[in-house]
Amino acid sequence: MRCPESFRHGDDVLIRPGHVLLPDGPRGDLAVVVRAGRFSDIGPAEQISVANSDLPPIDMPGHLLMPGFIDVHTHLTQSLGKSLVFGEPSEIFRRIWVPLEGSLNERMVYLSGKLAALECLRGGFTTAVDAGTRSAGHIGALAQATREAGLRSVIGLICNDRSGTALVPDRSAILARARDHLAVFKGDPLLHPSLAISITEAATDGMLYDVSRMAADAGVIFQTHVNEHLAAVERSLVATGRRPLEHLAHVGALGAHVLIAHSTMVTPHELNLLRDSDTAVAYNPVASVWKGNAIAPALHMAALGIRFGLGTDGTRADGFRLMDSAEALQRASIGMAVGDSSCGGGWLWLDRATSGAAAVCGLSGVTGTIREGLAADFLLIDLDRPEFTPSHDLSWELVRYGNRDQIDAVFTNGHLRLWQGWPPEWDARALMADVRAATTEAIANAPIQRVHPQSVEHREIGYYQ
Repeated sequence: MRCPESFRHGDDVLIRPGHVLLPDGPRGDLAVVVRAGRFSDIGPAEQISVANSDLPPIDMPGHLLMPGFIDVHTHLTQSLGKSLVFGEPSEIFRRIWVPLEGSLNERMVYLSGKLAALECLRGGFTTAVDAGTRSAGHIGALAQATREAGLRSVIGLICNDRSGTALVPDRSAILARARDHLAVFKGDPLLHPSLAISITEAATDGMLYDVSRMAADAGVIFQTHVNEHLAAVERSLVATGRRPLEHLAHVGALGAHVLIAHSTMVTPHELNLLRDSDTAVAYNPVASVWKGNAIAPALHMAALGIRFGLGTDGTRADGFRLMDSAEALQRASIGMAVGDSSCGGGWLWLDRATSGAAAVCGLSGVTGTIREGLAADFLLIDLDRPEFTPSHDLSWELVRYGNRDQIDAVFTNGHLRLWQGWPPEWDARALMADVRAATTEAIANAPIQRVHPQSVEHREIGYYQ
């Protein structure tokens, strides 16, 4: 199918797809109108067409119009070192990510951020929540990169006041910078601020409380990594007598504005802390498989009413494969042992990749659902594919059969960002050429420490015959 000219020109449009994915599931015979970057009218196709007769209808009977995916936890300035972490033991942030990000100059932050944004859009993500770059002073380059790519982004500012960053300013300077960060994106149509502490041990108790409170007062999310690895849990027990999540509760840093990344190693008591405080969780299934110690008990969280969304943790920017992994890990870790053949019934993972994800990152009033008044962040999925033929349960089929090559169009704020995988307004291949030319030196200059050899060397060692 050729890209409609009205898509390319950024015009107001009336789309009549074969199906529209609404909060209660996919429905046919609907039309969707986008005006000034927002969904302005949704309803029966004939009725909507008559009411919006100034717009020529774009008929797409073989397509699904659905909300864009939302990655509730990622690291946009780690894209230059993606496969360096393959086969590495769990706490790779200490040996790879902190050294790499801390060594990036402004240009490399921009290149990394734009490459990551392109990957996100290609994977169907219209929104990504960045946990905060460790590249000091270059957050503006990251914001510029994601804005240019057209990715809606939650930009975290790391506010650590203990070791863990290359330079730790004094307390007053950190809080002043946090206030400036909250103000700089006010009214921005695509960028939203957030405050972060990288891990609980990287901040004093007072800073954990102050930053969490500042975020709550500003109506934005506070992010931190918690209970991800056994080593971190044990360090917290030695230092404070409490596990990381327990310690956050102890200092008063939990709440409905808080987004906890991972929570893979949580006790029943800690699940109650999450539920009772209405703290949200980023469930990162691919990260658990690739380099984690455990799998977050997402089905238990759902049963307890704990809010969670799906995140990539910067592993693989593919919304469909993320949902598939989310279901598969719960089936492997919980479902098979207890005879739960449903494990979320398909719909749970679709919800937590879209509207449920918007809820945990504070954007329910902005995006995540095909609803009048919200930003027109959506995908057009080609259903005229063998994977969806015949179709009996489209929601579950999207979780198990969906692939990013089935995404024809990606829109944010009503603007076409990708058509069949590539941006129509800027040269993605030129960006990739720039990244290739600059990355070797950037990696060489970073004090990265790997534990395991790369795949070819690993094979030559002969561990597996």
